Order: sequence, then C-alpha cells, then structure tokens
Amino acid sequence: MATTPKKPMKIDSPVLEAAPMTAREAAPTTTPEAAPTQMFDAASAPVRDMQENVRKATERGVEETRAAYARVKAAAEEATGSLETSYSTASKGIVEFNTKALDAMRANTEAAFDLMKALFSVKSVSEAITLQSEHARKQYEAMSFQAKELANLAQKVATDAAEPIKTTVARTFSAAR
Repeated sequence: MATTPKKPMKIDSPVLEAAPMTAREAAPTTTPEAAPTQMFDAASAPVRDMQENVRKATERGVEETRAAYARVKAAAEEATGSLETSYSTASKGIVEFNTKALDAMRANTEAAFDLMKALFSVKSVSEAITLQSEHARKQYEAMSFQAKELANLAQKVATDAAEPIKTTVARTFSAAR
C-alpha cells in the first residue's frame, strides 16, 4: 500500500503568522541574569562621571603646573641673568675702588717720605715743627678728599650693582599684579 505524503496542516492563527522576531525582540527585557548587569550599569554611571571629572581636573592641574613651572623657570633665568650682571658690575666697581684706595695709599706714603726727607734737612726745631704742622694740615685735607672720593665711589658701585636686581624685582612684582 502506498502511502501518500501528508500535507502539513495549516493553522489560521494571527500569532503564528506574524513576522519572525529578532533575537533581541524575542529575549525578555529583564531576565534574572541581565537584571544585576543593568543595575550595575545604572549604579556605576555616577562613578564614571566622577572619574571623568577627576581625570579632567587632573589634566587641568598638570597643565597649570606646567605653565607655572615655565613661569618660574623664566623668572629664575631672568634672576640669574640680573645676578650675573650685578656681580659683573660689582666686580668692576670693586676693582675701581681698590685702585683708588691704592692710589690714595701711595700718595699718602709718598707724602710721608717727603716729610722725612724734609725733616732730615732742617736746621732748627722750630723749622721741624713748622714742617710737621704743614704736613699734618695737607694730609688732613688730602685724606678728607680721598675719603669723600672713596665714599662716593662705594655708593656708586653699590647702586650700580643693585640696579639689575632692583629692575628684575620691580618687573617681577609688576607682572604678578
């Protein structure tokens, strides 16, 4: 006996005839396994936002620190330059001061030797006293003049040596305002 193949039965149901569903549509929206993950994602969002804010703040801090370092480095280089200039000016001034002081000592020593020579050729005590008095008066005038010259020179050297530092400090404080 020959059997004829059976035809599949057709069921008229609107649910079964609907378009096939994708895997996402077929899966329930909240499965017991997905619920903790969704809760974790929702709970970790503020933490991620906070981490992002901390990262941005840290980056800003690093940029500001780099900028501050660059400013400090430039100020230090400028201060070093002004100190070098000040030192150079002071050194030249000290050399000039020492030269003037040595010239004054030489002049005073020569005056003392001239007095000694003159005293060896005197014939009387009154002449020796007159030479001594005249020498003392001239030396007082010479030493007063030399002291004033050296004081003025020392003041000039100090002022000239401090000028580069004074200028740098004034510029630094005016820039900081």
